[in-house]
Amino acid sequence: MLKYVLLIVGFLLLIKGADFFVDGASNIAKRFNISSLVIGLTVVAFGTSLPEASVSISAGFAGSNQLCLSNVIGSNIFNLLVVIGASVLFKSMVVDNVVLKRDFPFSIITTIMVWLMGTTLIIKGDVASISRIDGTILLVIFILYMIYIVWDCLKKNKKLTEKEKAENKKIKIFKNLVILIIGLAGIIIGGNLVVDSATKIALSFGVSEALIGLTIVAIGTSLPELVTSLVAIGKGSSDIAIGNVVGSNIFNLLFILGTSATLKPIEVQSGLDVDILFLSIISIIVYIFGLTGKKITRVEGISMLICYFLYVIFMLVREGIIIL
Repeated sequence: MLKYVLLIVGFLLLIKGADFFVDGASNIAKRFNISSLVIGLTVVAFGTSLPEASVSISAGFAGSNQLCLSNVIGSNIFNLLVVIGASVLFKSMVVDNVVLKRDFPFSIITTIMVWLMGTTLIIKGDVASISRIDGTILLVIFILYMIYIVWDCLKKNKKLTEKEKAENKKIKIFKNLVILIIGLAGIIIGGNLVVDSATKIALSFGVSEALIGLTIVAIGTSLPELVTSLVAIGKGSSDIAIGNVVGSNIFNLLFILGTSATLKPIEVQSGLDVDILFLSIISIIVYIFGLTGKKITRVEGISMLICYFLYVIFMLVREGIIIL
């Protein structure tokens, strides 16, 4: 019973910690007159992925690499199918043209690249892994992508008005720095609790860490993205909702996997290559949905939710939990 309580406590710390971290970082950025557009594309999108980062990197240090990889893949699948699918049930999601031309295609290319990294050695008959070299490549691509995003936003963005600058000066740096540190502490502690308790639950039920990572941990660490996107849709900011998902997925693949693999090579368990391929396919499908009419409709959202339900059934059958 204790491991289930600790799992829930861990998730709560992750979610609230990420919320505090995003608020603190956003306010500090505003204090230095960094535009909301840059903040949204960087701090908010990547801040909601901090739970995944905490869990995956903690899992890497603990030697639970299957939990690390499966959490990233499971979170990205959940983001695309459930976060977007549930959001468009309330209102069709308009997809920004910049996201369609730049960020979404980049996310698809990154996903396919990770799939190739994890399957090349399987084709040769060896044990596949995402190596330290692979991890370094992912991190370098992430840094270059971030530099380009910030440069592009600053180039296009209009200067702040004197009124906005005056408002930003009222923001207290020390207060927000404390909030940021508290949030970071919650993320680290929560991540460790989730990894430890999820691993114990997996062992007690005799199921793999990969399944736990693809389902329970992935869903739990993706709750910030779900809440953020639903709130954004409710406020009519669908561009923030889709940008949050795409930005988070890019962060998960490049920064989290890159960091984890650089610290310790990640062995790709048999079957996980199929999950990465599935992520690549649904990324392309959701992108096509966005291209048609520059929006994702309610009918498309329902089909995405059904697809996720069938995917979960497939995983349970693969693990032998459900026998057809």
